[in-house]
Amino acid sequence: MTLRLLSYNICRGGRGREELIARVIRACAPDLVVFQESTEPAVVERLAGLTGMEGWGAKSRESLGFIARRPVRHAAWRRPRVSRHAFLELVPAGSDEPVFGVHLSAVHAAWTERRRVLEIRTLLRSIRDGGHGFHLLAGDFNTLAPGELLNIRKLPHRLRALVWLSGGRVRWRTIQAVFDAGYADAFRRLHADDTGLTFPTWDPHVRLDYLFVPQGAASRVIACEVVTSNGAASASDHFPLLSVVEGS
Repeated sequence: MTLRLLSYNICRGGRGREELIARVIRACAPDLVVFQESTEPAVVERLAGLTGMEGWGAKSRESLGFIARRPVRHAAWRRPRVSRHAFLELVPAGSDEPVFGVHLSAVHAAWTERRRVLEIRTLLRSIRDGGHGFHLLAGDFNTLAPGELLNIRKLPHRLRALVWLSGGRVRWRTIQAVFDAGYADAFRRLHADDTGLTFPTWDPHVRLDYLFVPQGAASRVIACEVVTSNGAASASDHFPLLSVVEGS
């Protein structure tokens, strides 16, 4: 089964922008949408209705939610003590290969990067201990990949100050921890020379949204694109990431 997966941070629950968000989703024709900042279940339920999706799930004050073309086989929110947000484990209909929704702690600073490293290592350890085979990690990682640069002058003044207060330089280690655990960056594998900027939509200058897959099965991802069309710039502060993954 080929899976069309959309990862989408809908910004502060998405209330009042349901029609705009739904327009973006419909144009992508996904089988599964993993949301970040989907803190209002009523909004997620409405998005399911507007997009013709049969399955949906969300919890109040939890960032991760989803809608699905068919009801998913399994959905569970798991929140380790070190994590600000719960991770979301989903098994799509017709599959036994899980998708893990990710939303790591925000703010570009040295201490928040250390927290993100702890969060992602906790998730990766749980996946390893669970004996999962092929799986996907999708979401807003709130960090930069090795070699990518943050233009501090683009940050709001209050966030710029946090960078300087934490030493003036952030060592971006979270994505390296994912690589060290044996994963491939699906977008970068397919787009070596594309910046893939996803945030913010009004002045994109950083890539925060990713899909990771086990390195040995990276070729199963046949498409991974940042979606900038169909009003995406007005629907949220993040551009979504649309991926197409071939079945085993």
